[in-house]
Amino acid sequence: MARGDGAAGDAGAGWRFLLLWLAGIDLRLTILAVPPVLPLIHRQLGLDEKSVAVLTGLPVLLFAAIAVPGSLLIARIGARRAILAGLVTVALASALRGVGPSAPMLFGMTFVMGAGVSVIQPALPALVSHWFPRRAPLATAVYANGLLVGEVLGAGLTLTLVLPLVGGAWEWSFAVWSVPVLATALMIGFGTPHAAPAPTAARLRWWPDWRDPHTWQLGLVQGGGSALYFASNAFIPDYLHATGQPELVNACLTALNAGQVPASLLVLLLARHLAGRKAPFIVAALLGLVALGGLLTAVPAAMIAGAAIIGFAAAFVLILTLALPPLLAPPEDVHRLSAGVLTISYALAFVVPFLGGAVWDATAVTATAFLPGAVGALLVLILGLTLQPVQSRD
Repeated sequence: MARGDGAAGDAGAGWRFLLLWLAGIDLRLTILAVPPVLPLIHRQLGLDEKSVAVLTGLPVLLFAAIAVPGSLLIARIGARRAILAGLVTVALASALRGVGPSAPMLFGMTFVMGAGVSVIQPALPALVSHWFPRRAPLATAVYANGLLVGEVLGAGLTLTLVLPLVGGAWEWSFAVWSVPVLATALMIGFGTPHAAPAPTAARLRWWPDWRDPHTWQLGLVQGGGSALYFASNAFIPDYLHATGQPELVNACLTALNAGQVPASLLVLLLARHLAGRKAPFIVAALLGLVALGGLLTAVPAAMIAGAAIIGFAAAFVLILTLALPPLLAPPEDVHRLSAGVLTISYALAFVVPFLGGAVWDATAVTATAFLPGAVGALLVLILGLTLQPVQSRD
């Protein structure tokens, strides 16, 4: 595996940046293809709101459950091969989700797909530390931007492009979105070399250090931001249908995900001034809370703007936390710190929306759809107020 950054104009570095960006897209592309077609799945398979929350939250739960085993896999076969295994798993499982169609197949293959993504996520920071040890913040911003673009593509093009292409069949739309994921795996597999570790190299550690305060600080903050984002993605479609505004589903989901892209550009430009400070997290949390209020209005413009601001706030929190493991940990330990952070953050991102779905089912009050997002934003706010400055190794 290549070490060092090389010259600024190095074509090899440019190729690796492109591959990181494409892998970032694939982290969310197949997952965010679900919310636009949730009403179709809901109706055809007879799911209740708790089942909807599980379907959208199952990959998130796997992000938490498989992060540490993913760290073990990275320690054994290397970050590049772990990413390849994850991409192939995601592509195949995504395509198989619609077989039947049946609820057991849908949930089973969603589980497998989530496991694949869960391996890729801690592997990407580790790959960044090997491919770009002196440009880790830039490389992180590149794949984080890809992640956000993947969310925009999955949420924005499923209803407008992919679903009409497959005759309105939600099950075939999942197969279409698996194609670019498999293409990325082929590009990495044939376009980059594998460097075997030296025979005398020490075996890498893989178990996260749960006593490290950075693990908990980053995990809880990222978890709050992720709960805000994933709960909004899960419940906006059914909320709009329940309130008689189904025509706003595509606009709100597109705004939610498109709003994240400016956040990635802002962090890219101001990373040195934003990383490890309290103020960005506090501002992001307050923006998220205000934006949730916009979704509760009956004004279409306010609802679309609120969705966009939620996307911006959640992405802001995500990218600031993603950029830190390659800076805080030595290259051989980046996957361990990342796995610990992901375990904590995505456990919260699953549990909070699931409980919110249960509250909606129990109360039948549509406004409770956004209670999980409010809990996530409040968590970011509280932790932001108590966050200690985080210093990078540089």
